Amino acid sequence: MKNVLDVLTERGFVEQTTGDESVSNLLKGPPTTCYIGFDPTASSFHVGSLIPIMALAHMQRHGHRPIALVGGGTALVGDPSGKTEMRQMLTPRQVNQNARGLKKQLAKFISFENEQAALVNNAKWLKQLRYISFLRDYGRHFSVNRMLTSESCRLRLNTESGLNFIEFNYVLLQAYDFLYLYRTENCVLQMGGADQWGNIVAGIELIRRAERGTACGITFPLITTSSGEKMGKTAQGSVWLDPERTSPYDYYQFWINTADDDVIRFLSFFTFLPLAEIETAQSLKGSDLNAAKTVLAFEATKLVHGQNAAKEALTASFSLFGMRAVDSHILPSSSIPRDLGSSEMEAIPTTVIDPVRLDTGVPAFELFDEVNLCASRGEARRLIRQGGAYVNDKRIQKFDSIVGHHDLNEGELLLRAGKKRYHRIRLKNK
Repeated sequence: MKNVLDVLTERGFVEQTTGDESVSNLLKGPPTTCYIGFDPTASSFHVGSLIPIMALAHMQRHGHRPIALVGGGTALVGDPSGKTEMRQMLTPRQVNQNARGLKKQLAKFISFENEQAALVNNAKWLKQLRYISFLRDYGRHFSVNRMLTSESCRLRLNTESGLNFIEFNYVLLQAYDFLYLYRTENCVLQMGGADQWGNIVAGIELIRRAERGTACGITFPLITTSSGEKMGKTAQGSVWLDPERTSPYDYYQFWINTADDDVIRFLSFFTFLPLAEIETAQSLKGSDLNAAKTVLAFEATKLVHGQNAAKEALTASFSLFGMRAVDSHILPSSSIPRDLGSSEMEAIPTTVIDPVRLDTGVPAFELFDEVNLCASRGEARRLIRQGGAYVNDKRIQKFDSIVGHHDLNEGELLLRAGKKRYHRIRLKNK
């Protein structure tokens, strides 16, 4: 029977381990407690955080106990890992507020009931440390020479701003996190992005030296698209899991726009569909491959926003783009509705405006900027000049075109940027 390491490896999650055999043997035994640290600099995760979140979910589904560590203490210092400049420092109040939002989103993927999982804040123990005692008891176990060779330190040392002393201490603090969870939660496995390898190894070494204990680590690869772009980044910014920042419809559209070469990989990473079905989908082409993208978008949206929101987004997308069904032979384990029949557009992001604004008319570029179809008015003007802006499917011909009552279609305006990004404007009832 496959253990969770086998599953994670087959699905492409594993970049490096501290010993495949030792990690595999650990995960074949009794339930293991593992942890991943998360940066609490926002109250929402974005798509770039999904790999570690999905890894925790796979661990729990295989009977292990995941811990999500919110770096409230280390956020007061700043993690240099993977960064060319110092991170913003947060207040304890900001950290606590952000942690509540993150736990709410994590609960969509893992269950916190009956202590099946835990969310902890390292401020609880790091703020209690006494500097002299910490240096005497733990600092002596760290080699400065070795710390300077770590990727995170080297990256910052080669920048103009350099690496300050506060950040240099980060590796000690994260290593202590692992030691603390080892002692209090019997946590013997830390996972994280490839940029965390040095910190994970430092924690394992500290456990060995301070407790004569054994611990393991797994890192994940940096996920990029087939074009080499960082996962989750768009021209409009990050794709958030919070529906107030990225609507379920826009979230769905992010996934439906996946490049052909990325569909199979992303089905493996970002859904729980059986790998055998995903491998079968490798041969799909044309309309069938587009159907597989539809399943990817539906399943990814369902995980974050629920079945109903995913169905609404699917329905709206079908309505706009004319698709009506996903054949039952394509990824059959998916709960996607296979035939929606007639569609409605209620999931499309909508803004309500005062009809008085249309009396004198509103410049089209202002509307596109206002509803975030463009990142700025300048970008909106460029979109119009390039012929990529539409109102009710009519191309806007001039960058200074005015939108008024004459443009309404059944009392609404449907704005489109490019081929697939829509926003609806409704008039406020008088």
